[in-house]
Amino acid sequence: MTRRTVSPALLTALLLALPLTTLAGQPSTPHRLDVQARAELEVVPDRASLRARLWERTPAVAREDAGRHDSEALAEARGRLEERAAVLIRTLEAAGLERDAIQAGSLQVQPEMLPERRVQGGETRPMMRTRLERPIRVQVAELDRLPSILDALTEAGVDALDGITYDLTDREEASDRALVKALERARHKAELMAETLDVELGAVLSIEEQQAPVFQPRMMAMSADARESGGSAEYRPGTLTIDAAVNVGWAIEQP
Repeated sequence: MTRRTVSPALLTALLLALPLTTLAGQPSTPHRLDVQARAELEVVPDRASLRARLWERTPAVAREDAGRHDSEALAEARGRLEERAAVLIRTLEAAGLERDAIQAGSLQVQPEMLPERRVQGGETRPMMRTRLERPIRVQVAELDRLPSILDALTEAGVDALDGITYDLTDREEASDRALVKALERARHKAELMAETLDVELGAVLSIEEQQAPVFQPRMMAMSADARESGGSAEYRPGTLTIDAAVNVGWAIEQP
């Protein structure tokens, strides 16, 4: 029996042909249409939160004497502050708020430096005092009661109203609607492009969420006029905007 050998040139040609044969047996990459779409959903808020602050100050003393008078003055200022906070909570409850809707924050203590004061003998001495503050946060589930709640805060003598934040009770439901709107927008764009280019859309090949629905509660600052106008002021929440973005790919049917 004679043995036949394969020449190096023929062997090289066979090896080079193998990848081509393998690729020829695979299905070709389908033609596709990729669409990016963004949608905005306008929703009316159905709840709000208010932030207010109460504070008391100790009497101003010379800076070098602050240590001797501080503890007693702090105790007196804290007593006044706690009593005012209790009155505020009772006033809000009388206005119809549940106790769980009222949150009194922790006590904050901060020294305040004052301009120098002239004393006997013509000397000037640096002065200081201590400020004690309690933040109050109120949750309002019924927006039509907002004016009466603000009246109650004003009646209780809060030192600062930091504004109103409008929000949604069910954020997830609104975010889902924004995402559906973005997907519908993507389908509309794909159908419009396919019709214009005279091609047929096939199956969906890929779906990608480019941007999860973004929800941002809206803050409304309190002006001095609004704080002093009592029940005549109007508080309109407007709308909140939720953004969503997707990227969807469709196969293009071959003729």
